[in-house]
Amino acid sequence: METDGTAVAPGQSVDAADRGPPEGDRQHGAEAPLGEGTGGAGDPEVVVEVTWTGPAGDTSPSGEEEWNGFLAGTAEGPGEEEQEERVPPEWKRGDPVTPQHVLRLRGYTREFLCSPEDNVYNINFSRFKIRELQSGAVILDIKKHCPTEIKDVFDVDPGRFIQYHFSPSFLALKEIGATLEFTVGRRAVNRLRLIERHFFRNLLLKTFDFEIGFCIPFSRNTCEHIYSLPDLDPIAEMVASPFETRSDSFYFANNRLIMHHKAEYSFDQPDPSSSSSSSSS
Repeated sequence: METDGTAVAPGQSVDAADRGPPEGDRQHGAEAPLGEGTGGAGDPEVVVEVTWTGPAGDTSPSGEEEWNGFLAGTAEGPGEEEQEERVPPEWKRGDPVTPQHVLRLRGYTREFLCSPEDNVYNINFSRFKIRELQSGAVILDIKKHCPTEIKDVFDVDPGRFIQYHFSPSFLALKEIGATLEFTVGRRAVNRLRLIERHFFRNLLLKTFDFEIGFCIPFSRNTCEHIYSLPDLDPIAEMVASPFETRSDSFYFANNRLIMHHKAEYSFDQPDPSSSSSSSSS
């Protein structure tokens, strides 16, 4: 549930700061297969801190161009037996990273499994919105400027790491919709797929697997992914342990990894109800 952006709806804040990648951290580690581990985000170029303390009003833009739109379902991907048959027995450095490989990761990755240059389709995200499905309340709305003319220009500062600050009530939500808006450069994208792996420490909370599909060249696209959130046992621990809840988001085109984004989450922001009751007293 992560994205790039610089603007938010009223009542939310974004604080962006550069964090330079340490030299050599871009390479896969030899100790752990496919970069997995329990460490931090590796080499994040940009940290975007997003704070949410309650539903904000929908700030849908007006007067913008129409985009291609479609709804992505909540498919969980192939079953375990099918995965076992498709996955090579061992990943070796230099091999392409495939969906089957990331579905078998045992933990949050220590480093990025691809470089920004692997985004050969020049996919650029311009908006990320989260809403609670039952009430329709907008929880988060991050936007960045999107020029009218789509240019096939490589984004040298893609912002692949983000930190979210939520209140504990976020963990009680059952279903949310996450809307992505993005543009595509001069190359068509076939079989665009997003796989998200969410962890609390070494515990896998849930895997989300979304098939986005085909995107034509020089197109503006929007899709909404529906997340059915799991029942969480370690809620108290997650609230007491900021940024130990993490996720990897892997974007594939034709089963080849083209983008890898990382996120960390804290759930220690005051709930809006408690803030208003304490201010009224």
